[in-house]
Amino acid sequence: MSQAFDYDLVIIGAGVGGHGAALHAVSCGLKTAVVEAGVMGGTCVNRGCIPSKALLAASGKVRELRDTHHWHTLGIQVEGVQFDRQAIADHANNIVTKQREALTKSLQRLGIDIILGWARLAGPQTVSVTTDAGEKIITAKDIILAPGSVPFVPPGIEIDGKTVFTSDDAVRLESLPDWIAIIGSGYIGLEFADVYSALGCEITLIEALDQLMPGFDPDIAKLAQRVLITPRDIETKVGVLAQKVVPGSPVVIELVDAKTKEPVETLELDACLVATGRIPATKDLGFETVGIELDRRGFIPVNDHLAVLARGEAVPHLYAIGDATGKMMLAHTASAQGVAAVEAICGRPRPVDYHSIPAAAFTHPEIGFVGMTEPAAKEQGEAEGFTVGAVRTYFKGNAKAIAENETEGVAKVIFRQDTGEVLGVHIFGPHASDLIGEAANAISQRQSVHELAFLVHTHPTLSEVLDEAYKQAVGSH
Repeated sequence: MSQAFDYDLVIIGAGVGGHGAALHAVSCGLKTAVVEAGVMGGTCVNRGCIPSKALLAASGKVRELRDTHHWHTLGIQVEGVQFDRQAIADHANNIVTKQREALTKSLQRLGIDIILGWARLAGPQTVSVTTDAGEKIITAKDIILAPGSVPFVPPGIEIDGKTVFTSDDAVRLESLPDWIAIIGSGYIGLEFADVYSALGCEITLIEALDQLMPGFDPDIAKLAQRVLITPRDIETKVGVLAQKVVPGSPVVIELVDAKTKEPVETLELDACLVATGRIPATKDLGFETVGIELDRRGFIPVNDHLAVLARGEAVPHLYAIGDATGKMMLAHTASAQGVAAVEAICGRPRPVDYHSIPAAAFTHPEIGFVGMTEPAAKEQGEAEGFTVGAVRTYFKGNAKAIAENETEGVAKVIFRQDTGEVLGVHIFGPHASDLIGEAANAISQRQSVHELAFLVHTHPTLSEVLDEAYKQAVGSH
């Protein structure tokens, strides 16, 4: 380490991205400090991935155990299933506490300094931290910004944290409203619809765009709606905007046509979850001290190696990772970016391949996806002069799914007809979040269905839906 600096690397933000960057930095021999203004672990550990998956696991078991027909077909009698809301909430909270403690200890064990306070850039290679003890100035050869994101609340919606709230509050499961509106049908809205419906709540799902699940592949969205929404106590309203939401008892929601803004109807219900996406937490970080301007949405501009840009040029020794870069707002993307930023700092630039990063919705059944949707692939094909192929295989033909009586689902593989390169894979079905990993690896290696069709999969396993899809793709052209 240069004697001119307090640290080789200072990381602002101790979420999954900052944590991953810190661990990799130490393995590369860098003296590292992490500054955190809130709680260790950031959104993922405290208000996102971890508690929501705990709620989904518990509520999913309730749904499964109450499906008496499913159990009867397996020769099992299950009656009178009950649950305790507070105990489920405590389960999620306990896991959060354990994960947060484990994350903190993993940093301390490696000799990483943890500084609690609000960090701002105070000039090149300099950070000012406001702590309980006052202001502290620290210097570092390199700085990584990992401030994360917060839920987006559209204009006209008033949050009280009790009757109208975001996912930050929903993960605490402080109540189970008889009738709840969920604004937004992305993965956050879908996951909480899964939780609330399993635990007996009536749901109205509101989507401003013309179709539900707008970010998903159309085939997957169509089947998922048939399984996750239609048979459940979920009413849907599409093409309408929640122009005004007023907390209280009841919550009042004024809906207007999303295009014309003409009034449609007014709802009065018990609660409202606002699941309209997330925005970067990039305010008051001292960007003006180094001449950086955020983009119009508040994201930090970065190049392929995560170096922060000012007027199109990389700012020396300053990097940004995670949700605040606006690339892919996923915890594992932030972690991958953290590693990539450290590699760039060490003179081994290694850009992140966003095309091969998978994502999942942990509904019941799950949705896993990686790469392009079929419409996006066809658009690229038209621009670059290649034809796109797509094949589908179904869980109802899979021996493991049949044995477990969980046969609802599909695997869809999208590929180039000329080279066979896999462009996208979308899975709706049991354990889709685990299965998609194989497809992500195939895309990262730019593999062809001609190679993948010769891989050997364990029999009988759910992974054979992909095996069958690859073989079907080869036979289709």
